[in-house]
Amino acid sequence: MTIEAHSPFEHAGAPGATTSTTTSTTTRTTTGAPQQVAASTSDASKIYGKGDSEVRALDGVTVSFEAGRFTAIMGPSGSGKSTLMHCLAGLDSLTGGTASIGATQLDTLGDKQLTELRRTQVGFIFQAYNLVPTLTALENITLPLLLGGQKGDQKWIDTVIDTVGLRDRLKHRPSELSGGQQQRVAVARALASRPTIIFADEPTGNLDSRTGAEILDFMRRAVRELGQTIVMVTHDANAASYADRVIFLADGRIVDEMADPTAERVLDRMKRFGE
Repeated sequence: MTIEAHSPFEHAGAPGATTSTTTSTTTRTTTGAPQQVAASTSDASKIYGKGDSEVRALDGVTVSFEAGRFTAIMGPSGSGKSTLMHCLAGLDSLTGGTASIGATQLDTLGDKQLTELRRTQVGFIFQAYNLVPTLTALENITLPLLLGGQKGDQKWIDTVIDTVGLRDRLKHRPSELSGGQQQRVAVARALASRPTIIFADEPTGNLDSRTGAEILDFMRRAVRELGQTIVMVTHDANAASYADRVIFLADGRIVDEMADPTAERVLDRMKRFGE
């Protein structure tokens, strides 16, 4: 059982960034330990079309993602898992209900404020890497910071680079890197600004199983050793087993969740959903 609580905190962005005092939503377990919530939705709905052609991609989803945890979102094709992630990340808007990053409710922000929030508080890891081909690995890692006129915390960036094992590849361009190395760059780029939360969309979808396992291990280390928060959409039970928690969606609704997942338990659960 969780009990809702609130406490003031000052968001720590990258050096040079404007910081503002806000209110951090937390949950408190029955043992009394407070747990900060990095992102959440309340009664979230997303509807496409009208009448007979109406599709409810999300249907009353209420969920929270604790800071410092690795959560996987799974479900059959069309279950709403990618839609949920996009709405949580501010890449798409809800039809009804609310989505929040920390205590900031996304539908209260204008376009400029939402862009700023995504740049400073949200990291993204995509299946297709999305690296700039003319930039080196280091330049790709620091690009979001540079676009915001910031240099970032060099000590933190060095820690991220060493964690993902890119020290000897920093001067290489994407065409000179393997797929796994390119995804390591993408992971480091997401971590570089110390965001509130990182969203990963099928991050190992273009990788072989060995390289994918390396990327997932880096992501898990980012959570356990660097204190980051990651929410990952995946259809891969093995990938989900790296997470601390798995949320299962079907027909736009959360139908189950699992703590401390294993690949075997996730596969068994997915079979019941027809995946």
